[in-house]
Amino acid sequence: MAMIFRKLLMATAILTAASTFAPAAWAGCGVNATTLKKHASWTSQDKAMFIPIANAGQSSIVGLWSVTLTAGGTTFDWGYQVWHDDGTEIMNSGSRAPATENFCLGVWAQTGPFSYHLNHFALSYDSASGALNARVNIKENVVVDQRGGTFSGPFTADIYPVGGPAQHIGGQIVGQRLTAN
Repeated sequence: MAMIFRKLLMATAILTAASTFAPAAWAGCGVNATTLKKHASWTSQDKAMFIPIANAGQSSIVGLWSVTLTAGGTTFDWGYQVWHDDGTEIMNSGSRAPATENFCLGVWAQTGPFSYHLNHFALSYDSASGALNARVNIKENVVVDQRGGTFSGPFTADIYPVGGPAQHIGGQIVGQRLTAN
């Protein structure tokens, strides 16, 4: 019995030492010796911040989302948003034809434990002439559920048509996380 206890104690000590002194895991595509490596679960902007892994049931906004924006009971827009860990966002708008510009960009910041603010910019073009017909600024304030699978919150859209009066629209956005499974 003493021999089993000593072997178990030795195995525990070895595992503890291995986990203490093991190198950190790194993730990256095409990383070479001249590329700055970043730890797979950390990002640095103004300060280091832990980004929870999306598939682990955490509340991070980082990832791919299917979204629907509604205003006045009708669909204002829908599509797919990708929130990146560097504070940028891109959306493929499903309600707009590619010729009128269906991709738009944004920047975001975390405002609380589960809440985020997005400042999103879009351009709109006339499909016949290709001329710019409006600039759009959409702002979202969303809260991710604690399991990290959905988010929702209010949005506003300020539309600035070329040569016309600005329009202001308010509504709600909902998002459903998309995963590799």
